[in-house]
Amino acid sequence: MPPTTALSGADTAWVLISAALVMLMVPGLALFYGGLVRSRSSLNTFMMSLAPLAIVSLQWVLFGYSLAFASGASWIGPLSWLGFSGVGTAPNATYAATIPHVAFAMFQAMFAIITVGLIAGAVVERMKFGAYLLFVVLWTTLVYDPLAHWVWGDGGWLRTMGALDFAGGTVVHISAGVSALVAALMLGRRHDASRTVAVPHNVPFAVVGAGLLWFGWFGFNGGSALAANEIASSAFMTTHTAAAAAMLTWMLLDLRVSGHVTAVGAATGAVVGLVAITPAAGFVTPLSAIAIGAIGAACSFGAMQLRGKTKVDDTLDVFACHGVGGISGALLTGVFASKAVNPAGADGLLYGNPHQLLVQATAVVATLVFCGGMTAIVLQAMRMTVGLRIGIADEVRGIDVAEHGEAAYHGGDIGELGGRRVPLGQSVLLPASEILPPVKAPVVAPAGATAGATR
Repeated sequence: MPPTTALSGADTAWVLISAALVMLMVPGLALFYGGLVRSRSSLNTFMMSLAPLAIVSLQWVLFGYSLAFASGASWIGPLSWLGFSGVGTAPNATYAATIPHVAFAMFQAMFAIITVGLIAGAVVERMKFGAYLLFVVLWTTLVYDPLAHWVWGDGGWLRTMGALDFAGGTVVHISAGVSALVAALMLGRRHDASRTVAVPHNVPFAVVGAGLLWFGWFGFNGGSALAANEIASSAFMTTHTAAAAAMLTWMLLDLRVSGHVTAVGAATGAVVGLVAITPAAGFVTPLSAIAIGAIGAACSFGAMQLRGKTKVDDTLDVFACHGVGGISGALLTGVFASKAVNPAGADGLLYGNPHQLLVQATAVVATLVFCGGMTAIVLQAMRMTVGLRIGIADEVRGIDVAEHGEAAYHGGDIGELGGRRVPLGQSVLLPASEILPPVKAPVVAPAGATAGATR
């Protein structure tokens, strides 16, 4: 017997707010990524994060949502909801029985938007912007939509098997992480990757961006309950707890390895904790969330250290953060999940059900193989047709000017002070005569002259 449907104002309001919170993560990601790159490529990085807002939003309404969520085959949805046909204000008993169907559809759109934006962090500073726009369409259609159907769609084979992914550990983070790694390998290293250390040009941007991501993640995970209820409250709590545990763990590891607690490290640790808890948020206790955040941070930290010893140029370590963090979280869901927290879930290894860990591992492997393989096919087809990389000369002068015809700052990496061209961020002491206008001696009027005669 199908579940009954009845609109709830509270549930609807919570999902709409959550959708807006997830949308806020997009500029948050732009700030986070944009602050970590060099100034000459910061605008391009911002645009790679923001462009999916336009492209994926339209793709989702036209056919993407139908491919991902329409009931049908175990591998892909049919086009029965083409152009949002049949997606109206009435509830949908299969996915959201207490909110308008269109609210659920737009909440899910935000996930699709930010997922492909995550991949950009691996290829910034060298990928043609036009090629990236094409990649956004192709990857969302051929990779994200089928995977979302597998895990969340009615009839999807991983959902039927019992794989748990509360808010996107496999669908969002593992898919983006492994696709980012493949993209970094296929595009190759930046021309100066082995000769220079590309330090972040604006650490405050990155820290503020991480804060916005943390804030938006309450909607990302809490909203995935699709109701203003006890599961949403639990997910809200575990989200925050895991991020805090991961941030502290990363700071301690940073101190141990480098002797310093860096702001970039602290921000990265918080994001990794949010990634790790995503698949488990609605299925675990707060104490389990602490363990997941700490373990996820340790795994990602180790992966980042290992990547630094290779020749892989994953610019912003997307695989180490999202790929490894997502894998850790998905597997740990199979360890810590408890039906006492969410009866609609399953018990994990610690609660007497080792089979759930096997199911989670199967979902992880399937995601890695499918997303990695399909991303390689998409990029190879693009390489043979439109090309992927900008030229070396454009890399040298900066992709912002080469691809967008503008710079984030006056002169790009070079500013002007007192007539001298100096690198931005450097303090330069100039003589006062080069900064202040010369002082002219006042003209003294002859005795007895009127004010009008003074020159």
